[in-house]
Amino acid sequence: MERGKRIAFDYGDVRIGVAISDQEAILAAPLTTLQSNSPTLQRELSELFFDITPVHVYIGLPTHLSGQASESSLKATRFGEMIRDNFGFPVYMLDERFSTKNAENQLRASGKSASRNRDVIDQLAAANILEFALMIEKNQFKPAGILL
Repeated sequence: MERGKRIAFDYGDVRIGVAISDQEAILAAPLTTLQSNSPTLQRELSELFFDITPVHVYIGLPTHLSGQASESSLKATRFGEMIRDNFGFPVYMLDERFSTKNAENQLRASGKSASRNRDVIDQLAAANILEFALMIEKNQFKPAGILL
């Protein structure tokens, strides 16, 4: 498995959860939450990529339980294309079914309210996406998901 940090995004209409891995790609950790419609989003992403310089970028691909694409899938894919085109990193789309629900359950298990901690949920969802990607990378010796 290639050494270097990975970054994952849980893209939503309002917020974008962000998580990063360590250099050895063993651990995934929540990092921050960005605002999807912020006029400074490009600058914030630029700063993130400058600081982290990931070897892989993962973006959660929201699909229906049936596996069919949704309107949100298209938005997440456009976000991935923007990152690929503007920043030049390889972007992989990864099935994210249940990542947000799992994040909500994790937060509740820690005794915190999901409704009052939406930013944290988005970060945890991104960390769940990244953990899944790291597991696939370790088992298959290649990046997880579909390369844009």
